[in-house]
This record gives sequence, structure tokens and C-alpha cells, in this order.
Amino acid sequence: MPRSSPVPSAPLHPGAWWLWSLSLGIAATRTTNPLLLALLVVVSAYVVATCRRATPWSHSYAAFLKLALAVLLVRLLFTIVLGSPVPGTHVLVTLPELPLPDWAQGIRLGGRVTAESLVFALYDGLKLATLLVCVGAANALANPHRLLKSLPGALYELGVAVVVALTFAPHLVADVQRLRAARRLRGRPDTGLRGLLQVGLPVLEGALERSVAIAAAMDARGYGRTAEVPPAVRRTTTALTLGGLLGVCAGTYGLLTAEGGTYGVPVLLAGLAAALAGLRLGGRRTPRTRYRPDRWTARSLLVAGSGAAVAAVMFLASAADPGALHPGVVPLIAPALPLRPAAAVLLGLLPAFLAPAPKEPSP
Repeated sequence: MPRSSPVPSAPLHPGAWWLWSLSLGIAATRTTNPLLLALLVVVSAYVVATCRRATPWSHSYAAFLKLALAVLLVRLLFTIVLGSPVPGTHVLVTLPELPLPDWAQGIRLGGRVTAESLVFALYDGLKLATLLVCVGAANALANPHRLLKSLPGALYELGVAVVVALTFAPHLVADVQRLRAARRLRGRPDTGLRGLLQVGLPVLEGALERSVAIAAAMDARGYGRTAEVPPAVRRTTTALTLGGLLGVCAGTYGLLTAEGGTYGVPVLLAGLAAALAGLRLGGRRTPRTRYRPDRWTARSLLVAGSGAAVAAVMFLASAADPGALHPGVVPLIAPALPLRPAAAVLLGLLPAFLAPAPKEPSP
């Protein structure tokens, strides 16, 4: 008897992927230790390589890696050209310094380039690069159309704009790859300035056609249609939403500063509760139906929880031992790998075991 093929597991909720990746990004903002940041990049890369499926947006991760590398190089270049306020004694090279007027005090062009300033710029740029890599992981793993379907009714119109913006980069990368492959098959150059110019026009044309198709689909589905609600409900919705967002901003500020650690969490939770209540009331103005809505299964909760655990441990570690998460550059010393935060970062590998991509059937 022929062996029956296993039933593929259902894909995770797209919100779980975004919560996981954003949590890793939040963890990256709490440290400048290059070893921990590199470990976060490795964790996200392994999960993307293991869990991404054959979709048009799954190839955008490489583009985010290149963008992160460009950000890092630009940060180093600015430090070399414009200097750095970090003092240093290990002079690597001395560039010609241009004299500037008196109103430009504090800014210099050229001069001494020290090892301490370059290391400080490397740590700072690597933090932003890691954040971009984590966002790229979410773009490569989460289905943007399913994410839009999962948004509450009050955020539907805003969600459409955000999803269209998020899918621009994956579709752009896919169009460039398709056109370059077609030019290679025809024996035409696909690299250099000439190849870039000849590929750019078809890419822009495809983006315009996709925009027209999206606009037609939105119009056919009644995009922008609203229902009548009582004035009291509208005022309550506005008050809850604005108050909740202000509470979220105040609570987030409290968490990011040392002085607001006591009130940050309560204000943040109260703001989230008010904002969610306002969004639920606001959903009455946008009646929508969902065909086979995505459910938050146990696997989705575990994936989102693994990222949240990484962010929580990094927050606690930054308060308990800030020196290990922010190694100094004056004097210039080699950074050490703190074991507890490193073990917490490894919790981010949990999605690779819970939601691996299905294997292609053997012929």
C-alpha cells in the first residue's frame, strides 16, 4: 500500500512572527555588546532559514541584511569624516582637517581617527543594523495578507496602508530578481550602471500596474465604507484611543529611562487596556467579515512568548548588570559574553523547532 504523506501543519499566526521579531529588536536596543548583537542576528537568520516558505516576500531577508550592512558602513564613515566626541589615545590615521567658521563649533571635518571612536561607532551602528535584520525576519516569515485580515476593524484602513508599504520591499526584490534572470537568459547584461537602468524602468512599470490593481480591488470590496454609530460611542472611542496611546507612550518612556522604572509598567498596561477598548468600540464603524480567520494556537503563543522572554531578560539584565551589556571603549578592552543574556537570546530559536517549513515531497 502506498504510504500516505503527512498532513502539513497549519502556518503560524502572522502576528506571532511580528511579535517575535519585534521582541528581538527590542532586546537589541538594550545592549551595545557586539557578541550579543551578533548572536541575535544569528538566531534570526537561523529561524528564517528554517521556517520561511517559498513565497514572494520570503526573499526580502537578504535585502534587509544588505541594508543593515550599509547602515553600519555609513555609521563608520560618518565617524571617520565628522569625528566623534569619544576621546581616544590610539590614533590610527590623521586626515587633513578643514577649518570651519565659529558658528560650527563642535563639528569638524577630518582630523584624528582613533580606535576608540571607531569601536564606539561600530557598537552603535551594529545595534541599529541588528534591529533592521529583526524587522527583515518578520517581513520574510509573516504573510502580509493574512496579517491584514487579522487586524481589528478599527485599524483596517490604516492596516491596508501599512501592509502595502511593507510588501513594497519584498515585491521590489522579487521583480528585480525576475527581470535580471530574464536578461541573463537573453544574453543581456544585468549588472553595472547600464543593467541597473534597463531593469529600473520595468520595475517601476510593474509597481504602477500593481498599484492600479490594488486600487481596483479595494474599490470592488467597498474600501472606506463605514457604518453609523451613536455620537456617544464615537466620543468614547476617541477618548479611550487617544488616552490609551498617550499612556502607552508615557509607559514606554518610563521603561526606557532609569527614573521611570516604577511607573512605566502600570502606565503601559493601563494605556494598552484603554487603547484596546477604544479599538474594539471603533470596530463598529467598519463592519467586516472574515473567511477562515487565523487563530492564536498554542504554537503561535509559544513563538510570540519566546521573543517576549528574550526582551524581558534583556531588560532585567540591563538593569542588573549594565556594564556587561554596554562594554566600554575608554579604555579599549575586548567585550565579554554575559552568559545569562546569551542563554536568553537562544530562547529565540524556539520557532525553528515549532514551525519549520514543510519539506518538499521527494520525486
